[in-house]
Amino acid sequence: MPDYLRNQTIGEALEQNAATWPDREALVYPGRDRRYTWAQLNEEVNRLARGLIALGVKRNDKVAVWATNVPEWLTTMYAAAKIGAVLITVNTHYRKGEIQYLLSQSDADYLVLMESFRGYSYLEALYEIAPEIKDRGRDGIISPALPYLKKVIFLGETPQEGMYNYREVLDMSEQTPARELELIKKYLHYDDVINMQYTSGTTGFPKGVMLTHQNIVTNGYWIGYHQNLTENDRICMPVPLFHCFGLVLATMAALGHGSTMVVLNIYSALDILSQVEAEKCTAIYGVPTMFISLLEQKSFDSFDLTTLRTGIMAGSPCPIKTMVDVIERMHANEITICYGLTETSPVLTQTTGSDSLQKRTETVGRPMPGVEVRVVDPETGRELPAGSIGEVMARGYVVMKGYYNMPKATAEIIDQDGWLRTGDLGKFDEDGYLVITGRWKDMIIRAGENIYPQEVEEYLRHMPGVVDVQVVAVPSKLHGEEQGAFIIADENNQHISAKEVKAYLRPRISGYKIPRYVKVLPEFPMTASGKIQKYKLREMAIELWPKI
Repeated sequence: MPDYLRNQTIGEALEQNAATWPDREALVYPGRDRRYTWAQLNEEVNRLARGLIALGVKRNDKVAVWATNVPEWLTTMYAAAKIGAVLITVNTHYRKGEIQYLLSQSDADYLVLMESFRGYSYLEALYEIAPEIKDRGRDGIISPALPYLKKVIFLGETPQEGMYNYREVLDMSEQTPARELELIKKYLHYDDVINMQYTSGTTGFPKGVMLTHQNIVTNGYWIGYHQNLTENDRICMPVPLFHCFGLVLATMAALGHGSTMVVLNIYSALDILSQVEAEKCTAIYGVPTMFISLLEQKSFDSFDLTTLRTGIMAGSPCPIKTMVDVIERMHANEITICYGLTETSPVLTQTTGSDSLQKRTETVGRPMPGVEVRVVDPETGRELPAGSIGEVMARGYVVMKGYYNMPKATAEIIDQDGWLRTGDLGKFDEDGYLVITGRWKDMIIRAGENIYPQEVEEYLRHMPGVVDVQVVAVPSKLHGEEQGAFIIADENNQHISAKEVKAYLRPRISGYKIPRYVKVLPEFPMTASGKIQKYKLREMAIELWPKI
């Protein structure tokens, strides 16, 4: 095997850390005063794994987690990995239609969920989708809407109808002998699919990206390597665990180097600053907008951030001023930049702490060890020389196994030679650093979140008064991009406003997917053959809406 591969399951990596650094802190939840050493974390994960086995979870079963960065999120991930179950990450902003789609498309067998988030009740949404959960009892779920769902685990102290409590599942570990878990682990392989992350990718509705132990354990190791992480580092993690940023760039990098994970439940600028100081964090992760928010806090200078050294800024281009401020005012002089996509585990390229300011703001770094990246003519597939702009393609251990139950969509993005089309446009500079210049497809990235216009358009077409709609990216200084919706309305609704669009979409889809701007048009610009010229709408959006 090539020496850049880790050839480990997630469980093996965790057990290695527990043996190597048993008394070092592995996981800290400052807001809940929860602390685990590597040995304690491994012990609780084993206990939960045995409880899940007693509940009926088997290898290749699918376990969805719909929760914020609570302690149970990570223990569930590690426990599922030790059994060989596939963890399905669920966006915390999802609403009823989105969670029903995900649970159905993924054939989810089990769901682990918290009560609510930001006023939206996950419990009520689930009961509305599958009222049978209440009616038939927690061991007999038979729901036409969710035909594969067997059992639900609630992350809370209050008993819920038709659901198990997380603490109950932990206690059920007594029903499973330790040797049974050890036997199961012997049959696991690092090339098994262990994680499904749902992404809009470059086309259509969300797809389940199938990732293996090898994909994310190896990628996490090299991400940490380029930050010079060791067992002495403490990483501040305010990024969501359901996203590949939190799951791989953060937790897998820490796992690969024995670094301490300081996990914040939900984003709060003041909490981040105070916990960096209190926990003496040496690394911090976030999208550029997060760093901008931190730097703009009135009380910023009252916090001692001198322990910071490195971290990752990713999700959208980094403004030069922000990078300079992060280096000089936050003391993270070795902060790095990453580029990739969920389908590539996710990181394809990364800068290092020793790279120049220019490389860390104008490029996204060089390819990771074991990863091939090339730039090709998107029409002919011909590889282009340095300096020429084309579509970025990648090959190597990072490439996903495919989209779950979507062979056609998989074949459209991965060719017979294993090259994956990223949909991004870029070029290599003379030093071999990749520069991203745009996107071949229409995907919008708002503050690190992927949004595909087609999904939003489909929801909006059901809005009363809307005849047709096209959603495009609008440049934004704060979020990188916002969404603008161009609507053709019926004769009685010629003044549909952004406020009305937001009110209609708010209960139906995640808030970050809702267009900020709306404009009613009499018709869309078209080609002679009748195709909508979306690029003209993008040009119109830039003229209509200021970059704020």
